[in-house]
Formats: sequence, C-alpha cells, structure tokens
Amino acid sequence: VPAAWQRPYLNVFKHFRVEEWKRSAREGDVATLTDASLKATIYQIRGSVPASSYLQLPRMGTQSLGLTGRYLYLLFRPMSRKHFVVHLDITTKENQVVRISFSNLFKEFKSTATWLQFPFICGTAKGSVYDCTARASRHDLVETAPADVRWTCLVLDLPSILSLYLNRRYSHLKSIKLCANMLVKNLCTSDLVFVPGVTFSKARQADLACRGVAPMPREMAFPVPKGQNWHDLYDYIRFPSEGSKLPYDSIQKSCPGPVAVSEDPIHQLLQPVMLTKAVCDRLSLIHQITSPKAVSALWRR
Repeated sequence: VPAAWQRPYLNVFKHFRVEEWKRSAREGDVATLTDASLKATIYQIRGSVPASSYLQLPRMGTQSLGLTGRYLYLLFRPMSRKHFVVHLDITTKENQVVRISFSNLFKEFKSTATWLQFPFICGTAKGSVYDCTARASRHDLVETAPADVRWTCLVLDLPSILSLYLNRRYSHLKSIKLCANMLVKNLCTSDLVFVPGVTFSKARQADLACRGVAPMPREMAFPVPKGQNWHDLYDYIRFPSEGSKLPYDSIQKSCPGPVAVSEDPIHQLLQPVMLTKAVCDRLSLIHQITSPKAVSALWRR
C-alpha cells in the first residue's frame, strides 16, 4: 500500500523537482520546452544513439525512488522516424532488482530472471499499426515511430507484469531511465486506474470509485478542444490489459471491442474485450512462445 505522501497519486516530476536536476540526472541532448498543443512544459530527449541521451530518476544508481503505487503512468510521444528506449528497475519482495525495458528498437520479446524486454509498437493518428487482423508480420510492426505518432498515456501494471512473466512479487519502483528519442510530459504512480475522457459526474453515476477507477487528474490530462473526443486525439495503452491471462509479446494499443472506446470509455473499461479470431489465434501463439516453460527452454539452449 502506498505511503500517505503517495496517495491518491504521485506526480513524479513535480515531487522530485526534475527541472532543478538535483535529484535527477540528464545526459546528452535533454531540453525543456513549452508544447503549444499541450499548453505545458515537456522534456525533449534526443540522440543518434538512444543510450547516449537520457533523463534518469533518481540521480544516483545507489538511490531508490521507493514508489509503491501499482500503476506507472508515462505521458509521452515517441519522436517520428526515431527509436526510443525506457528502462524501469523494479525491486521485488525478495529484494531482487528486475529491469523492465520497452522500445520500438526491440524486435522480439526477451526474458531472463532479472530482465524483461518488450517491443513497443507505436500507433498512428488513424489508430494502431496493428489493425487487429494480424496481416502484418512482427518484423513489419516493430520499426521507427511513424510520422503521425500520437501523444500516449501508457499505464503499466507493475505487480501484474512481475507476476505474469516472472512469478515475482512487486515491492517498489527503484529507478526510471527515459532514453532518446521521445517527448515526455509527466510520470505518475498510483493505485488507481485513471481513465481519460470520463468526467467526474459520469464517474459518480457509474460508481467507478468502488472499482478503483477515477477520472484523469488535471495535471495528468491532455487538453481536448471543445467538440472533440480524447480518444480521437491521443492513445491510451494499459499493459497488461485488464483481465488478461495470456502473456503478450509487445506493448501496443488494444484492439477496440464492439463498443468503441471513443463512444463510451466507461462501458469499454468495465466490459470484457471481444477479440477477433485472428487476434485470438495470434495470442494463442504468443502464449505458447512466452509461457514460462517455453521461456525456460529457450534459455537452456
């Protein structure tokens, strides 16, 4: 359970005063900009080699953030036609440090006892590259970010990732390293599931609080012009997806169910997602590839 100072959520950049660079570190081309469309301060991380430019929290590798919230929210946009990398160091209940990395540079999912590497598939303004028909191969999907890549709210369920892929118990988030090439608005942790496009009045009507669900806090929100819809402008990715028992081999925008997210985000959140046969077949294959037995067999070779 998060300490009182981490409830109901913690604005990581604000709490650790990232702009002062005393409790955080930067290397290479890291700049502070004002984004006109978001009407907010953002951090731009650029570099020809992702590892050469980064923003890191905390400043020293021997320190720990000690963040215990279940969900990590990353509000970011990959730079078009570039590769980016994110590293998260997680401490387990057994006091072991596990690194979770995701990048559009990775071609396939890889796993060891202390490192999980997930390909990140960037969506476009028209939706995910993966169009729910599995027509493209994995190698076609994992590539540099498209020109019209969108701002994304990525929600990582850290305890579920550790449990699902490594059968480990989550203790806390130790460190975060955001590497080129990306734009970052904010980082937050919480035990609540924040849903964009849902007003506080609708949340009360649907009694979402009892489910641990809440509207997006103001300082985490992306602006939506009057008459437009949040989901038509931005991407919302929750990983692993709610109710998922099959390990996924990449992080990407979920396929829409029979009710589009943009039409009714509350209904979409609370209803099971209906997957097409093509998707189910693909997930079945992924399950075979990434099951603990299969992973163990691969690493014995």
